[in-house]
Amino acid sequence: MSDFKTYGQPDFKECTMGVLRVFKSLVIDSLDTITKGSKKYHIWMGFLTLVMLIGMYCYSIQLDEGLSVTGMTDRVSWGLYISNFTFLVGVAAAAVMLVMPTYVLKDIDFKQAVLIGEGLAVAALVMCLAFVVADMGGPSVLWHMIPGTGVFNFPASMLTWDVIVLNGYLFINITIPLYILFRHYQGKEAKKKIYVPGAVLSVFWAVGIHLVTAFLYQGLQARPFWNNALLGPRFLASAFAAGPALIILVLAVIRSFTAFKIPDKTIKKIAMIVTVAAQINLIMLVSELFKEFYAPTHHSESAYYLFFGLHGKNALLPWIWTAIPMNVIATIILTFGKFRNNLKVLYFCCFLLFVAIWIEKGFGLIVPGFIPGPYGKIAEYLPTGIEIGVTLGIWALGAFVFTILAKTAIGIELGELRYKPDKDTSN
Repeated sequence: MSDFKTYGQPDFKECTMGVLRVFKSLVIDSLDTITKGSKKYHIWMGFLTLVMLIGMYCYSIQLDEGLSVTGMTDRVSWGLYISNFTFLVGVAAAAVMLVMPTYVLKDIDFKQAVLIGEGLAVAALVMCLAFVVADMGGPSVLWHMIPGTGVFNFPASMLTWDVIVLNGYLFINITIPLYILFRHYQGKEAKKKIYVPGAVLSVFWAVGIHLVTAFLYQGLQARPFWNNALLGPRFLASAFAAGPALIILVLAVIRSFTAFKIPDKTIKKIAMIVTVAAQINLIMLVSELFKEFYAPTHHSESAYYLFFGLHGKNALLPWIWTAIPMNVIATIILTFGKFRNNLKVLYFCCFLLFVAIWIEKGFGLIVPGFIPGPYGKIAEYLPTGIEIGVTLGIWALGAFVFTILAKTAIGIELGELRYKPDKDTSN
């Protein structure tokens, strides 16, 4: 047994130390890469840092004075933070639309874009968790969600399920790209038997994170605006429209400012996904409008408030009547292949669609659910400057995280970052 290593079997300790050396080198090289770049890159990162600092300042005011500095009240207890959380869950889930064709269906046209999509999913999930912390008032109350210490209430609570699926999906989207990039950094091919099972799992997990979020709203009986059987499917449809639309816009920027080339046919295939999802989302919207307004009941008051105002209260009218035309126009244009295959038109439509769905799944979904209240009271909600500052800071955080991940991944995929064993000879 003492001669076990002599038969060609690797020593576990040596293997572990070797992996750690490579990982340490990867971290050092990544730090070197993300701190270097063009003037435009440094201006971009400086801008994001400034916005994050403004967000931190606004958040410090919220921590000091409490949630009273926001526009939320006892009657409208979810506002801008949860609106963005709901939308970003969909953006995170949309990465599956690249993962499935690439890893499961083996469509090579998506291979160049899939790591970018997964990086976007990680950034979106980081923002999701940040918005939840902001909405809870501060990180000091997070101990309530720790099993054994707080009241985790598993499996009865949908909030508990939401915590599990979001953190699980974040873990999957970190580990799979990290393994692939780690192997490429060493100049080796990633082993499919290791990462493909995780990729397949992520497909189902992505659907799960958005359905669980939808069930969270559907399960609140006192909020009839959310008691809709189409809520879950529409969450998925809107996610698979807005998420890939954002991916297309990000890929356009990457193509313009880096040497990482994404083929036109890849973007056009993603555009087809956006188009079909946008069409389905629009059909579901029409179905919901028919249900609310063809034979209205007192449960339709929230929808009336959103689309037409109620008893002179109409704070959300400008938002929803901006979103609906943008949604319709973008979907109609994308339906025609001649326009969809024109990249400039495609980018414009993706921007319209992204903003429209952000409004619909934000102010158009969350806030009306609280208006009017269970006793008929109408208490309108508009975000304060503090909320807007914190929100912009979190979005800047997500952009900052994504930029770092994308710059490192692109460097590895282009061969600019490679492990050099000779650097470790001194160790």
